[in-house]
Amino acid sequence: MSTRPAAGASSQAFGTGGLAALVALSLPVLFILLWSTGYIAGKLALPHAGPFTLLTLRFGLAALVLLAVSVVTRAPWPKTARQWGHLAVVGLLMQVLHFSGIYAALQWGLPAGIAALMIGLMPLATALGAHLWLSERLAGRQWLGLLGGLAGVALVIAGRPMGGGAWQAYGAGLLGLAGLVAGTLYQKRYCAGMDLRTGSGIQMTVSTLAVLGLALWREQAMPDWSVELIASTLWLALVNSIGAFSLMFVMIRRGQAGAVARLFYLVPGVSALMGAAFLGEHLGALSVAGFVLTAIAVGLASMTRAGR
Repeated sequence: MSTRPAAGASSQAFGTGGLAALVALSLPVLFILLWSTGYIAGKLALPHAGPFTLLTLRFGLAALVLLAVSVVTRAPWPKTARQWGHLAVVGLLMQVLHFSGIYAALQWGLPAGIAALMIGLMPLATALGAHLWLSERLAGRQWLGLLGGLAGVALVIAGRPMGGGAWQAYGAGLLGLAGLVAGTLYQKRYCAGMDLRTGSGIQMTVSTLAVLGLALWREQAMPDWSVELIASTLWLALVNSIGAFSLMFVMIRRGQAGAVARLFYLVPGVSALMGAAFLGEHLGALSVAGFVLTAIAVGLASMTRAGR
């Protein structure tokens, strides 16, 4: 009797393996594309609503969906008040401070590509923060990457002067970066074991209440309920706040954290291309050189971390 596998079984195994390989390859690329679109959607929505009002809509819709999913799927909830508090802090840092800074920067005229470039420094800034706060060792390449990333941002800023109010936009962008980095480090230390559904739902609920208070305080005008605002809000809430973040956690749990780190430095360039295509934002040669330098620097540091 022949012991060779049947042709159909061999073909089926190849097909299953090929599909798994395709999924593993496509998930990081899809994540980068989804993450990059958030800057474009935010830029399109901001003329129709203040930044805190837009964030209230974004976080509120995402919170409703995540809480409904948590209830339907009977996801586990935090068991102690301390765990609830840690999740709330992560939400305030990673969602409220991060996106408030970015949306304020976009509203003050910062191009979507440059906003993405500043947030694209997150791997470098997180590595530095982990070195200072969590006592994680920094390799020599990471120090070079940090310096190269800062030099690249300086080139971009030099190649894209924005006038007298530029310091506000850049300052808000840096504040957004600080919120993302602090939230990432805090979550790594205190919320590593959170359930994705309930943990994200709690973060979004706390974030909604925080930005709602800011919107009522600072933004009295009602949003302009245009098609552009509604479509952008739906995209930001469902695709970015839920889809992109969930995809990131899925890849990490599948052991693809290194792929995320290696591809994350492509976000600024992809966002800049989208900004040119959809928003008419164009960058000069000096700014393009800055993007390239920053991508190389962040990529070098990310591959070093991934290779540990």
